[in-house]
Amino acid sequence: MILGMSLSAFTALHVIISLVAIVVGLAVVFGMFGGHAMAPWTALFLLATILTSVTGFFFPAAKLLPSHIVGLISLAVLGVALFALYSRRLAGSWRWVYVVTAVLALYFNVFVLVAQGFMKVPALNALAPTQAEPPFAIAQGVVMLLFVVFGVIAVRKFYPERLRAA
Repeated sequence: MILGMSLSAFTALHVIISLVAIVVGLAVVFGMFGGHAMAPWTALFLLATILTSVTGFFFPAAKLLPSHIVGLISLAVLGVALFALYSRRLAGSWRWVYVVTAVLALYFNVFVLVAQGFMKVPALNALAPTQAEPPFAIAQGVVMLLFVVFGVIAVRKFYPERLRAA
């Protein structure tokens, strides 16, 4: 039992929260491409991403796992994103700091999604059963490259203060 739920129910909740974070996060990042702040969606993305990392720590584990390390890094990155967005209000360099940390937090979610896919989806697991094989590295490399491109585009295009001044 985890938080009063069976392991399978808690896992389902964690997966749903994670998928919401990814889908909404993609919408937020694509909104950045058009300079749109999308405040309610951004808040949902940040909250769901925080919940994804936090709920990941409730799963039983005998030792520190790579997923825990990704979760800790993600929470640190999210702390910076929250500070840049809500405390510094994207002023000056805090705009690009927010964009980079938001895109990075989304990348961590997708990185874990790909890793879980290779662990749980039989066809993917057959290609990379230990996640040390080339198909896994290629998949993660493609994801990383996509998110670098997303980050560069978002940093260049996301200027919500220009929209408010117009």
